Amino acid sequence: MPEELTDAQQREFLGLARDAVRRLVENRERPAPSARDPQLKAKRGVFVTLKVGGRLRGCIGHPLPVKPLDEAVVEVAEAAASEDFRFEPLRPDELDRLRIEISVLSLPRRLKDFRSLEIGRHGIIVAQGTRKGLLLPQVPVEYGWDRETFLRHGCLKAGLDEDAWKTGATVDVFTAQVFSEEEKPERRPI
Repeated sequence: MPEELTDAQQREFLGLARDAVRRLVENRERPAPSARDPQLKAKRGVFVTLKVGGRLRGCIGHPLPVKPLDEAVVEVAEAAASEDFRFEPLRPDELDRLRIEISVLSLPRRLKDFRSLEIGRHGIIVAQGTRKGLLLPQVPVEYGWDRETFLRHGCLKAGLDEDAWKTGATVDVFTAQVFSEEEKPERRPI
């Protein structure tokens, strides 16, 4: 299991994500990741969530470790600001009210017993055929969902029947180290 990021590393990633979003929104230049710390270059799954005025404004990521973390943070921060199909691209007048949250993911593992799914600790990936839906560990906490509601929403996000988790869809779980600009970085084990 990878080491948790330190407070300094978390601040570096939050700054990198903010710089990427600001440059994209203001002048379309991509910053070159410059992290020297080997842990910041490690390949990890990562999601960047953008909120303006406390409301979701974009959330995109890589559930699997496809590229170095510093590069992935820049890429998904830009995508969350401009490519999340649920929202219009972020506008310059929103930058001052923007809050960034980053979730660094563990590798997913197959959930064998649904009773072992822990709200607030596990995120889920529900899949069947070519359809997949991912929900981060903080989502059910934010909405006050219980385990079954969380699984149903994972199915719906995948474009499946809400009970597909009972009838053949696979469910993988992962954990995340979640940190944001809004508060002192939270220590959630990976």
